Amino acid sequence: MNATVDFQTPKQSSYDVVIVGGAMYGSSVAWWLSDNADFDGSVLVVERNPTYENTSTTCTNSCIRQQFSNEINVRVSQFGAEYIKNFRKFMGNDERVPDVVLQSYGYMYLADTTEFADTLKEAQAVQASLGSGTKHMTPDEIARDYPFYMLDDIVGANHNLIDEGYFDGNTLFDWWKRSARERGTEFLTNEVVAMTRNSAGSRVESVSLASGEVVGCGTVINCSGPRAVLTSRMAGIEVPVEPRKRYTFIFDAEQPLDRDLPLTIDPSGVHMRTDGQYYLAGCPPDDDPAVDYDDFVQDHSIWEEKAWPAIANRIPQFEAIKLVNSWAGHYAFNALDQNAIIGPHTEVENFVFVNGFSGHGFQQSPAMGRGVAEWISHGEYRTLDLSPFGYDRIAEGRKFLETAVI
Repeated sequence: MNATVDFQTPKQSSYDVVIVGGAMYGSSVAWWLSDNADFDGSVLVVERNPTYENTSTTCTNSCIRQQFSNEINVRVSQFGAEYIKNFRKFMGNDERVPDVVLQSYGYMYLADTTEFADTLKEAQAVQASLGSGTKHMTPDEIARDYPFYMLDDIVGANHNLIDEGYFDGNTLFDWWKRSARERGTEFLTNEVVAMTRNSAGSRVESVSLASGEVVGCGTVINCSGPRAVLTSRMAGIEVPVEPRKRYTFIFDAEQPLDRDLPLTIDPSGVHMRTDGQYYLAGCPPDDDPAVDYDDFVQDHSIWEEKAWPAIANRIPQFEAIKLVNSWAGHYAFNALDQNAIIGPHTEVENFVFVNGFSGHGFQQSPAMGRGVAEWISHGEYRTLDLSPFGYDRIAEGRKFLETAVI
């Protein structure tokens, strides 16, 4: 952590809930707890860097999609879209809260093999059964609606123009944090450095802060993003979450398109979309290992050798483009199955995971925050059943099957 950041001292010696990490998920869970009429406990959110510099929250591309293959992932995003579109209402019709616009230009999954096209069709059937507007498209249909694509190698695609696209996730984050604080949640600039379990090892009794205080806790919630395993190891728990580097590029086009560019997932692994007056592209490196927690160094060859060639190939109109900004961020990558890990540990009963979103974090944060708050308040999920994301599958090495992972 930046040495110039001053640690703060907690106001109490113990809290009903201690949340480790105050970015998108720490703030989401804190706000949903504050909004749950059946919860009246004390909440402490401990954040090591209040600037949130380099967090997954800060580096996000802030999009939402319903195009998943697993029913619960679709339902999670459907609630996310409902929440975004009705943000002020969910925030109690507070006149200070701005409306959040969901720009529904959709995701365009392009398939260059019949096998992947069949996978898209299967996913579309699941999505349609749940009320999603996803359509499977032939190359002729793609060309009719988006004539700028080069489609010589494309055999089909899935696209959805309803409740799928870009939203300003940082507005949600800012207001969750602000509102939770106004309702009594304590946000503390400090760092959890150790945890103490009871003699049976079944509960975390206290957390130790970098400033020296020891704080008692009823429940510990791990909202540490890519650092999730560093937090879980304090309680003697392993979790397969690691930082993986992801690159984002903002570029200007000499010949802009005459319509919005859907968030296009190219078979090359590069994705691109409209971003205001510019365009945004992103991709993983071809060699994709776990990286150091503080490694945000950019590899500029990825733009020159991977992203730009793929962009110009797929949209010939983008042969003349200019890079105007770029950054590297971290996915909180679940190395088992690239899906969320939600809920209590199987043995340390008051240690709760909100981890491993693998790039789905912002779009899933309304439903996941609500669900965790329900579990804390009631001991069960009362809206969406999030148990498929539970830690038991991690302990068993059992993968959560989701084919639509970017």
